[in-house]
Amino acid sequence: MKLRLLLPLAVFAILGGLFYVGLNRDPSLVPSPLIDKPAPDFSLPTVSSDGERISKRDLLGEVYLLNVWASWCYACRLEHEVVTALASTHRVPVYGLNYNDKREDAQRWLDQFGDPYLASLYDPDARVSIDFGVYGAPETFLIDRTGTIRYKYIGPLTPDVVNGEILPLVQRLRSAGS
Repeated sequence: MKLRLLLPLAVFAILGGLFYVGLNRDPSLVPSPLIDKPAPDFSLPTVSSDGERISKRDLLGEVYLLNVWASWCYACRLEHEVVTALASTHRVPVYGLNYNDKREDAQRWLDQFGDPYLASLYDPDARVSIDFGVYGAPETFLIDRTGTIRYKYIGPLTPDVVNGEILPLVQRLRSAGS
């Protein structure tokens, strides 16, 4: 009889503990299995022109950020000012990856809020985004000169993340020659 009462209580206590631990974790720290691995191959049109394509090969030789965004993404609006400020410093090239969106909506969004990207790749069916392991927008990847993913941030970028994590890593990657 006691076992029947204690077993559900024990299961409830264990589940409660797991939920408590999960609530105290930072969701932006989800590890990516792609860190220190080659970025997926891609060749996508840009949001601004179906005829202009950018591939992974085109970006080899430079350290750059790839910022995943969408016009329907509220959190992307929250981070847009930070992305714009970072891009205006020219300290690291910033490319966009428009995720699961309609081209007209993406163009209208960039016209309305400003276009900080050197180019924004258009991924309407999210196939390339899925190859990058994107959970949802916004997400940001730092890719080195060899096309290797060195950093991934999930969620809206903040000035603290840019200045405390991304820019120091950009400097290290450039200094190391990778």
